[in-house]
Parts: sequence; structure tokens; C-alpha cells
Amino acid sequence: MNLKSLLLAPMLALLAACGGGGDDEPTTPTTPTTPPAVTLQSIAVTPANQTITAGATLQLVATGTYSDGKSSAIKEGLAWSARGGNVTVATSGLVTGKTAGSDTVTATVGSVSGSTNITITQPWAELFAGGERSILLKKEGSLWAFGSNGWGQLGDGTTTDRSAPVAVSGGVLTWKQVAVGEFHTLALRGDGTLWAWGFNQNGQLGIGTTVDRTTPIQVGTGKDWIAIAAGKAHSLAINKGGMLYAWGRNFNGQLGDATKTDRLVPTRIGAAVNWKSIAAGATHSVGLRTDGTLYTWGDNAAGQLGTGNTTEQTAPNQIGTSTWVMVAVGTRHSMAIRSDGALFTWGQSTDGQLGHVSLDRLPAQVGTDTNWATMAAGESFTLAVKSNGTLWAWGDNSAGQLGLGNRTDQLVPAQVGTSTNWRYVAAGWTHALGIQTDNSVWAWGSNSKGQSGSGNSGDSLSPTMLP
Repeated sequence: MNLKSLLLAPMLALLAACGGGGDDEPTTPTTPTTPPAVTLQSIAVTPANQTITAGATLQLVATGTYSDGKSSAIKEGLAWSARGGNVTVATSGLVTGKTAGSDTVTATVGSVSGSTNITITQPWAELFAGGERSILLKKEGSLWAFGSNGWGQLGDGTTTDRSAPVAVSGGVLTWKQVAVGEFHTLALRGDGTLWAWGFNQNGQLGIGTTVDRTTPIQVGTGKDWIAIAAGKAHSLAINKGGMLYAWGRNFNGQLGDATKTDRLVPTRIGAAVNWKSIAAGATHSVGLRTDGTLYTWGDNAAGQLGTGNTTEQTAPNQIGTSTWVMVAVGTRHSMAIRSDGALFTWGQSTDGQLGHVSLDRLPAQVGTDTNWATMAAGESFTLAVKSNGTLWAWGDNSAGQLGLGNRTDQLVPAQVGTSTNWRYVAAGWTHALGIQTDNSVWAWGSNSKGQSGSGNSGDSLSPTMLP
């Protein structure tokens, strides 16, 4: 090795230790970039725009959409609120319907919120009335009763009057139709079976005895019943074959079997197989056949059979030749809607319950309107709904049963309020019920036994919605 090489080696080693001897500037470390914060942009509440019944619940979910384009259910920092008083909403988003109407439910996180509308309808499907009690059918098929209960006619297993709806015993959810007599009740289930409860002195329950029942008991073993009616102490029913049966009190021939003998079980009436619907007054009966012909039988002291005289009939007797679509009866008056929508009444008119002044004991038209859709008759008053949804009433009004806000009798139809969404009406002795298209139930008239369901005993002179 030469001297030059020996001198360069230490110098190169020193330069290597110092990082080299080039011209490059020192490198500055790079600071990591912070990603932008993800923020909540909007909230969607689902399921949206739902309808529930009063008392029912609905679970709502709030889903957030974020600035990164992603969406997910919001779990924390979420507040729920309802704008009105028609629903309540829990911190979990569980909504409970309170009263019929509509409400808005809102989910909020900070300054971001989302809402949905909730419509609340009443749970009722149909209503029935008679004597001093009322019965309501819920959409899910259960029965609820209130009012007089001295003979167990409410079907709750007691003889205690009720001023608010109580469930009919048995927990059954297949009830379809009810007929309310003076002190007894008939009902049909979805399987076509017939059941009865209440007062049974004349065998009106049809169970072969005269023992009262405070809970529903099946009438026979048939499963083909399609229509029922209940009077003061007698009962009527039609089966799928169009055959008419009757049982109970028969002092005035109201069973129609050509005798005046009480019957403890359903007894076939005549040979006809085209009966369609029936109605029962205190001591008389009215029926329609599938061809639209009208028949009456039983007591006729007030001309309630429409025959033009006061002679009793112990078997069905045809009235006129018109075609009819619906019948209803009060204690001693009768009514029917003709196929053209005209309304006719006949029988007792001591309080103006006929709505006209005809005294010939034959069916006479009420006014000239031909848009009547349904009707009901109480002891001495009448209710009817027109096809435009308006409600009309006339007759005795001593307990406010006409719903006109006073106690003045009405000799011709008078409109009840201004609502145009009445769907169906029912009448007891001196109280009435009506259901509107939103399924809300309204009651008015006498409430001495709690039959108006208001929870007190005061009469109501105009329709009041049940809670």
C-alpha cells in the first residue's frame, strides 16, 4: 500500500461517520394528516306515517345519515318527543296510542331532527245496544260491555253494573255479531257457533232451561248461524240454509211458530229457506227474505206489524209488495229502508218516534229523502244515518237520547251536530251509541246504569266520545 492510500483512508472514514460530505439539506419529518370529522347530517324515523289503534304500541327507529355517506341506527344521544297529546313516546322510541286523531313524533340529536306522522284510531269495530246496556266489539275480536247487569247480561261473570267497558268473560277473540235484548244477550263467533247469557226466565237463552247465566254459554251445537236478534224476552236466529229459528217468550206469538207456547231451545219457524235478516221488538218480530220481501208477526196493539190493524199474528205475515233492504224495531214501532233508499216507519207514535203523522198503521215514508243508509230504534225514539254520513234523530228526548243538546221531543228528523262521518248507530231504551269512520265511539242519552260508558251516572245531551 502506498503512502497516498494510507492518508485517504482515515479521511474517508471520518466523512462517513459525519454523514457524508455532500451538499443535501437536512430532511424535516412529515406531520400525519387528520381526517375530517364525521358529522350527523339527517335523521329518518321509521316506519313512517303509520296508523295504530288507541292503546296499541309501535316501535320507532331513528336512522342517521352521516357526512361520510353512511347510515346507521342511532343508539346514543337520542331524544324522542310527541307534538300533541294523541300519543306518548318512551325514551326507547316506543309509541303508545292514546286518543283518536293524529300526532307527530320527532327524534332529535343536537340540532338535527327527523319526524313522522302517526294516526290513531279507536280499537272498536262495531257497537250494539239494548235495554240499559251497551256492547262494543274490538277489531281483534273481543267483546266489551257496560251498563245494567242485574242478571249477568254483561257476561263478565258478575251481576254488578258497569259504568265503563269490561271484557266479556272467556278471553275469546273471535266474536263477530251481537244482539242485545232487554235483559239477555246473544252473540255469534267466527266459527258460526251461537252463545247466550243473562236473564233466562222464559228460555230466551235457548239452552233448554230457565237458569240465568252470567257468562257466555253455547246454544246447541250448530256451527252455521249467520244472523241473530233479541227482544224483551225472545230470541231469533237464521242459519246458513236460510232457515229461521225462534225461542223464549211467546205470549203474543212473537216466535212465529203459530202458537203462544214458550220455547226453551231454538225452534224452526215455517218451511221457508230464504230468510236474510231479522229484528226483535219488545213483543213483536220483523224479518226480511232474500228476495226483499218484508214479514212481521207477534204483538200488534200499537200497529207495529204494519198490517193496518191491531190484530196479533202468530206466524210471519207479508207486508206489501215492495223490495226492502234493512229492518229495525223499537219497543213498539218498526222501520225499514226500501231498495231505493226511502225510509218507512209504522207502529206506536206517542212521542213522535215515527217521524210522520200517519195514523193508518201501515208503513209510511219519513220525509221524501231517498239516501238513508242505516238506522236504529230505541224504546220511543229513532236514529238514522244518511249515505252522506249525517246523523238524524227524532222521537222521545226526555233523557237527551236524540243527541240534540236538549230534552225536547222531536216529531220529524233533526240533524245531530254537523259531522258527516257517522257509520253506524245503535239504540237502547233511552240511550244511543254511534261509531264514526275513524272507529271512534260516541254515546249520549241516559246513563243511570252506566250505559253510556262515561264512567259516571250523568245523562249526556249530545254525543260524547268514549275514552
